[in-house]
Amino acid sequence: MAMTTAEVVDRLEHETGNALTTVPAGERDRAIEVPLSSFNGMIRSLCAEDEAVISSLHACDDRDSGGSLALYCVLTSRKWNGALILTAPTGGQYPSLTPFIYSANWYEREIQDMFGIRAEGHPDPRPLVLYDTWPEGTYPLRKDFPADTKVPLASSPYPFKVVEGDGVFEVPVGPVHAGVIEPGHFRFSIAGEPILNLEIRLGYLHRGVEKMLEAASPSKALLMCERISGDNGVAHSLAYLQALESDTEVPEAIEYGRCALAELERIHNHLGDIAGLALDTAFSVPAAELYSVKEKMLRLNQRLTGHRLLWGVMKVGGMRDVFTPEAVDEVQRTLMEVGNETDALVQRMLNTPSYMDRAETTGRVGLKVAKDLRLVGPVSRASGVDADIRRDLPYAGYGKLSFRVPVRTEGDVLARMHVKAEEIKESISLIIESIDKMSGSRAPVDVTIPSKGVRVGIVESPRGEVLHALHFRDGRVIRHKVRDASFCNWPGIEQAVLGDIVPDFPLINKSFNLSYSGNDL
Repeated sequence: MAMTTAEVVDRLEHETGNALTTVPAGERDRAIEVPLSSFNGMIRSLCAEDEAVISSLHACDDRDSGGSLALYCVLTSRKWNGALILTAPTGGQYPSLTPFIYSANWYEREIQDMFGIRAEGHPDPRPLVLYDTWPEGTYPLRKDFPADTKVPLASSPYPFKVVEGDGVFEVPVGPVHAGVIEPGHFRFSIAGEPILNLEIRLGYLHRGVEKMLEAASPSKALLMCERISGDNGVAHSLAYLQALESDTEVPEAIEYGRCALAELERIHNHLGDIAGLALDTAFSVPAAELYSVKEKMLRLNQRLTGHRLLWGVMKVGGMRDVFTPEAVDEVQRTLMEVGNETDALVQRMLNTPSYMDRAETTGRVGLKVAKDLRLVGPVSRASGVDADIRRDLPYAGYGKLSFRVPVRTEGDVLARMHVKAEEIKESISLIIESIDKMSGSRAPVDVTIPSKGVRVGIVESPRGEVLHALHFRDGRVIRHKVRDASFCNWPGIEQAVLGDIVPDFPLINKSFNLSYSGNDL
């Protein structure tokens, strides 16, 4: 049986011999304030002893109300029934966690960019989000930085890592790409054909999302969250609502309805990913047929909700009642067709030597690397990490639904395809079960907005774990932290390509299928 977060806090108090200051949090979560001198050690201890992982590491500026700049670390563990949030006040620096827990790397660089808080001893303190055109000393998430500030352009060339040696040369790709792909820069260091190093630089789509969310009403914030990463709009909306509604009891029928929507979103995302793998291996006919199956799901979404990507259904305290008896019949019929067609097309790919030659052993990520980087979602499960927020920290109606979590150990392109194909089957089953259990009131309820403290919403998007952390003061949000699954998984591509050749990069990249906009907030 999972340990409660209250029990974890009791244990920490016993180990330290000190009473820890409690910060208001969600019902199953616990938030505690600790001295900065204990912050790193406590996190390292929890990760080692409880197999906890960092789900977010971010900062909050509360100085305008007499508070301070403070660090917040959201930790989760399969051994706990909720999230544990550690917070520590800081001035302008703190000891870096990255030398001990490498998954803290990008978080600490992001904090440095957005708040000017330096992680002393960080092995790679280069800018992560703000570079090239941002003047030094500009920290946009501090409260003394107005959202309408016109930032003067600066010139500070980004210091890429250089790999030297006989026959080593660089191949820069992007940020402008052919087709409709979003902007990202990929700099390969190669010797002959094998890739020796890849450095990914993102941030070209930075829109100031978190700054805008601070001033948004709940309904406006929901609208914005839905658009953070368009193909994962349900997941981001649901994560936001899980945090906002943490002090409110939402009707069970609505919880099941939200699960059904989340699984509809998962299906069309995974179908697009598998179709893309076929296309990138020149397997044109299955690719076209899989895109046709995806189109069938998108049209179902359109008829069901009025939007191909399921936007506009979620509401604060509820959702639109889209699962009418007539709609349910069509959903079930379409899902059976999609399931059968997907099985047949995936099997055709697996029975084709040319596809298997490209996908098998390509883009491998081992279990240790997946854990060290703290990869999430199908990417991590394809590398042997048995983790899924729907099962491990159930939200909405998932705690009362039955499903299995597909896990593979090979860690290559083929394994990632297998996981997604199996998840489509599970999603179909989950949708049907959720709809069957949607009894009782479906009317939206009034939401009690927390007056103070921090609330966290964590959900399993098609790409993996998505987190929204809301910091409240006097009944309003003063900080809205968003962490998309792609933020965790982009560093994984840098490892997955090593030893492969540049022409395999599009295939490896598609097997991850990460979001640029979800990362570039």
